[in-house]
Amino acid sequence: MPNTMKHMQEGSLYYSIRHLTKFLYKTPVSESIMETRMHPRSDIQQRCLTFHLSVSPRCRVFSHRDHLSNHVHHFDIPGQHGQLVIVAESLVEMAIHDEIPQSLPAGSWDELDRLVHEGDFWEMLLPSEFAQFTPELEALGKHLDVRRQDDPLSALHKLNTQLYEYFDYKPKSTKADSPIEVALSTKAGVCQDFSHIMISLVRSQLEIPCRYVSGYLYHGDAHNDRSESSATHAWVEAFLPELGWIGFDPTNDLVAGDRHIRTAIGRDYSDVPPTHGIYRGRTKSELSVAVRVEPSEGTPFLDRELPVPEDWSVLVEKAQAVPEQPPPMSRHAQQAQQQQ
Repeated sequence: MPNTMKHMQEGSLYYSIRHLTKFLYKTPVSESIMETRMHPRSDIQQRCLTFHLSVSPRCRVFSHRDHLSNHVHHFDIPGQHGQLVIVAESLVEMAIHDEIPQSLPAGSWDELDRLVHEGDFWEMLLPSEFAQFTPELEALGKHLDVRRQDDPLSALHKLNTQLYEYFDYKPKSTKADSPIEVALSTKAGVCQDFSHIMISLVRSQLEIPCRYVSGYLYHGDAHNDRSESSATHAWVEAFLPELGWIGFDPTNDLVAGDRHIRTAIGRDYSDVPPTHGIYRGRTKSELSVAVRVEPSEGTPFLDRELPVPEDWSVLVEKAQAVPEQPPPMSRHAQQAQQQQ
């Protein structure tokens, strides 16, 4: 048995993850095409043991992996429908993470540059759609004195804490497609904004490969996290000599550990949104999301599934209930409308 497998079995945590997404359309649409990235990754630090994706209205779901090995599920619903409900359920085994040091030895900047020169990191060093180096970001970099000093790991620890202290966490203060200038101007944002700002500064000022991570964070009673427990989470990973890719969570001033469950990695949010799609119809849609991350006892027996909390079952049942349709118009009303 490989050492990594043995290590995970001897010192592991288990999390059950439930993620509900609902699109409610003001008037029925005739088709929906959707792509999701909700399937947790499997690597040396975590393994996705079970995953199930259910879609209502029912349809055939296909899957593939993108160029960064993220699991992608996609489907097409060609019939008329007034809502779309997606429920993802997974069980993840997480290895106990080793403690990350505060610094690296002398000469680490030179070693980093050598590794970058010999490797293929260009995607995670160049600007991307939501991680642009703008004049506003340059001003923030000067204010925080973001530059190469001491060693790469110390610089990342420092920046992680600086961003946590400089910005307020304020839900709904920005949108999924908001540029970083919005959070920079208000000094407030959500985990997505914190991550994009840190990525932009790390790539441009520190010249360290840095990528966006989409996933979940387990919020326990013993932890004082300021991010929302009922939503997905985002953080960054930077490549370092001796250590490889290390995660930093500027929203909560954390080094990513065994509470951070990775779903997808990319240049920024545009590469890894949990849902991405289009619909056919002239109407507006309303999005609602619910996330539940809970400790689990481990792998279920083969003849039974993981227990489902009663309140979650009620939530899913309500979400999948067919929305009430307006009563049909009378013939007189139809005639009056046609004459207008």
